[in-house]
Amino acid sequence: MASPRPKSPRPAPISAKKEEKEESFWDKIGTLGRKKRIKEVQEVQEEGKHAIESPGFAAMVDMPPEDYALDENEERSMIAPRSLEEPKVQELIHVLIEWINDELANQRIIVKDITEDLYDGQVLQKLLEKLTGKKLDVPEVTQSEEGQRQKLAVVLNTANRVLGCYPPYKWSVESVHSRNIVSIFHLLVSLVRLFRAPVRLPELVSVQVVVVTKKDGQLIHKIIKEEITSTYDDLGMRCERDAFDALFDYAPEKLAVVKNSLVTFVNKHLSKVHLEVSDLDNQFHDGVFLTLLLGLLEGFFVPLGSFHLTPKTHEQKVHNVSFAFELMQDVGLPKPKARPEDIVNLDLKSTLRVLYNLFSKYKGIN
Repeated sequence: MASPRPKSPRPAPISAKKEEKEESFWDKIGTLGRKKRIKEVQEVQEEGKHAIESPGFAAMVDMPPEDYALDENEERSMIAPRSLEEPKVQELIHVLIEWINDELANQRIIVKDITEDLYDGQVLQKLLEKLTGKKLDVPEVTQSEEGQRQKLAVVLNTANRVLGCYPPYKWSVESVHSRNIVSIFHLLVSLVRLFRAPVRLPELVSVQVVVVTKKDGQLIHKIIKEEITSTYDDLGMRCERDAFDALFDYAPEKLAVVKNSLVTFVNKHLSKVHLEVSDLDNQFHDGVFLTLLLGLLEGFFVPLGSFHLTPKTHEQKVHNVSFAFELMQDVGLPKPKARPEDIVNLDLKSTLRVLYNLFSKYKGIN
């Protein structure tokens, strides 16, 4: 039989009175402290609201040159706050942060703010090491500003060399360390393009930038529109738009018609070896059907030892698609614009482009 639960001890009445007085006193002090903190928060919020709503940084022109500490002919730029509120800019920030976090997930690095988390070079170092597969010769942790700048210089010099960039650069140690988000945008977008990151960058993203220059002791300012991204394909590379871009963007209702036509074409030939495709989005990503289809279209037997009939790993799937691409070029088809990784990563637009090229050449054969 379980023993009854002991009753909670009750303090003596005198102690309770004393405790009530003490609590009342500290509650009063706490209330005063909370009121002070609330007032401070409200002041900070008002300052932030004023900074964001100040149209075009007009107040900057009236600020004395010494407040900018600019040398003669020196130029400084900053993004207009309203630009950060644009939906496309917010989408770009989200895509870039998600990409970085995916790349560095196994290192338990989580980026939440694209400027505050990248300005000191620590995350940029890890990102560059992950992308290039090479360790950078820099200290792991740097506390001082000078140490951060030195580390950042090594990281950016490496990035410039990898990117094949030449002066003038769109980023610098000074701009990145001072949390210039436009410079950080340019750097990250360039890395996305070079390494063909599996992300879709929002197209035609631009920001309003305020440029301040000191000439003859006077501050001259202008507002310019700076392009961050142009027209790119799904993986961030600049390319000519084609019919599939228009189809995805402006006529998605016709996409099903195109896919049905391709399924009919594919199954017409795969049925000869008792195979059938019902889902273009997923059934071509391992390269097996693509390789077999090409052999059927050209009338040759593809040796089973040349590709993986039941691929299990990402590498085996990439091998299969790469092999199919080689066969296409061997029979006179142009080299596909897509990478094998695009197909393996289930990029539908790339898959449809490859299949449509086959359809265009072989649609008349039985």
